[in-house]
Amino acid sequence: MNTKKILYFSIGPVGAATLGLITLPITTWLFSEEDIGRLAMMQVTISFSLLLFSLGLDQAYVREFYDVEDKESLLKDTFLPGFLLLLITVIILMLLPLSVSKILFGIDSVFLSALLFFSVFISFFSRFLSLILRMQEKGLAYSMSQLLPKIIFLLIVLFYVYIKINLNFKYLMIANVISLLAVFLIYAWNTKEFWISSLSKKTNRDNQCRMMRYALPLIGSGLAFWGLTTMDKLFLRGLSTFDELGYYSVAFSFSGIALIFQAIFSTVWAPIVYKWVKEGIDPKKIESVINYTALASFFIWSLTGSFSWLISYILPSEYNKVQYIMVAAIAYPLLYTLSEATSIGINIKKKTLFSLLSVVLALLTNAIGNWFLIPSHGAAGAAISSAIAFLVFFIIKTEISSRIWVDFPRKKIYISILILVTLSVCLNINSIQFYSRMLFIIYFLLILIVSYRVVTKMNYKQWLQNESK
Repeated sequence: MNTKKILYFSIGPVGAATLGLITLPITTWLFSEEDIGRLAMMQVTISFSLLLFSLGLDQAYVREFYDVEDKESLLKDTFLPGFLLLLITVIILMLLPLSVSKILFGIDSVFLSALLFFSVFISFFSRFLSLILRMQEKGLAYSMSQLLPKIIFLLIVLFYVYIKINLNFKYLMIANVISLLAVFLIYAWNTKEFWISSLSKKTNRDNQCRMMRYALPLIGSGLAFWGLTTMDKLFLRGLSTFDELGYYSVAFSFSGIALIFQAIFSTVWAPIVYKWVKEGIDPKKIESVINYTALASFFIWSLTGSFSWLISYILPSEYNKVQYIMVAAIAYPLLYTLSEATSIGINIKKKTLFSLLSVVLALLTNAIGNWFLIPSHGAAGAAISSAIAFLVFFIIKTEISSRIWVDFPRKKIYISILILVTLSVCLNINSIQFYSRMLFIIYFLLILIVSYRVVTKMNYKQWLQNESK
């Protein structure tokens, strides 16, 4: 994948996150903290459904893409089992005498339940359709599919303001459902030749069984990872209030710069590294990627910790604590992204049980932390617990990968991460917030100096190579 393709893949996450940062303050002024919290529960439900019903076969699709000739059959073989399971589950839930919307949102509404089921279905379709564009390296189409729905959502919210209606969660959910539908329609149009061709293919039971053996551990690790990333919201729902859930959701949304980094890296990294493996990999390439990814992660984290106070100028006063919570919440996308680079050996060696082990141990850490911290610290306790859990997750995956595949120096990375996690925790303790902020600024300046030296050295080497030609 060349620089131009990487740039095309970057447009979507960067543009979507930028629009999200524009839309988020608007929604916090228009909708209550409770409605923002309910929206978080909707997103939790969709993410859980994608992880559960994809059966890990979405990852099997990515892993097998370069190794099979009939890629249309591969799509059908990986899509169909999860879709049938999802369809049966939704039918059963609709027949049972319970209100899904009451359980999740605290509102008894058949309309909201129907919207939720519809959202899950179109998100499931979009997940597999997006993999087609991703693996075919159609970066611009992939990016536009992410960017346009954000624009549509913003226009709907502005339309609400224009017509001056009495806004509540129903309208917020409708706007999100329309944006999800737009994602599906754009993906379907951009990949129409591929998925239409796959409809006529016969399913290969042998291939499905083989991929299920690969994906089976991923189902457990996927569900465990969902628990790891959403447990904080579930504990806030049960042990605290929708207000605290709303604060946490907004704080996490403002970690958008890290989510940009995660989205770009995760999208580009898998196709590149598996192609390297097929062609014969040079371990130094992996080590170089790890070092640059670590440096970028440390820069983003320390920058956020130094200047998160600016958030208080664009949100309502009741969201003041968001500026502290977001610094701990950003640990998830950054440590997860870095682990994608440092633990790639687990996927290359197809030892996916180790991924399950790392997620389960981190999940237990997060559960214990949430249980003790949320009752007394609310959203801040959830963010602290999540940061510590992802520290555990990162270290375990990195150590396992370095032992079963290629070993690499990692002591400096561990020390830097421990410093950042400690400062993030301290920033959420009222009595030492000022001192923690000052230390973050100092650390940021050090990372800035190191980054400048690395970039300068890279440019100098490139200049020397050009002069020698």
